[in-house]
Amino acid sequence: MISPIKIAAVVFDMDGVIFDSENLCLKCWREIAAKYDLGDITEEFMKCTGTTKELTKQIMTDFLGDEDLYDKFASEASSLFHMYEDRDGLPVKKGVKNLLEALKERKIRAALASSTRLAVVEAELKTAGFYDYFEVVVGGDMVKNSKPDPEIYLTACNRLGLEPGMCAAVEDSYNGIRSAYAAGMKTVMVPDLLPATDEMREKSIIIAEDLDKLIPLFERADT
Repeated sequence: MISPIKIAAVVFDMDGVIFDSENLCLKCWREIAAKYDLGDITEEFMKCTGTTKELTKQIMTDFLGDEDLYDKFASEASSLFHMYEDRDGLPVKKGVKNLLEALKERKIRAALASSTRLAVVEAELKTAGFYDYFEVVVGGDMVKNSKPDPEIYLTACNRLGLEPGMCAAVEDSYNGIRSAYAAGMKTVMVPDLLPATDEMREKSIIIAEDLDKLIPLFERADT
């Protein structure tokens, strides 16, 4: 069992960490792929996990060999996702509120750094009742370089007024872990669709099954 770490803030990724949105998105991609007889699209989806909309388009256009087909695919998958979201709400990952409450009680600051556009991030957090837990929220459209570049995490730390080494990052994707590690943060992986690899173990201080397991890990550091 790893000893507790002293930090001033925790910066969370959103999709796959706060919300179980990546599993829902994969479900939608598979349904649309079946409609167009594209075969198993799981491997390509995994390549897009933790990236921006623009990089996803590039990856998928290369895979499909047709930009128009990708645009149609993406539009229909997005519509299906929002249909499920409107009907059922976004599924929340285990332990989210427990961990956010524990951080609040310990006076450890919380921020969020997501590749998703800021307007979407804010709307989803507000709908779920989590928005007020976060002092800083950074969306993918607020930075020039997407994960695995460290810019988004450096931006979050800068807005908190903290050195990256005083902050922990909670991520589920490989590119997210690489981004936070490159920023110089204490990196924690809570795997979602992607299992932990040797690289992820090397770059993470802990691999946790769910967010509840992180509650004993974080202690407040004086800043």
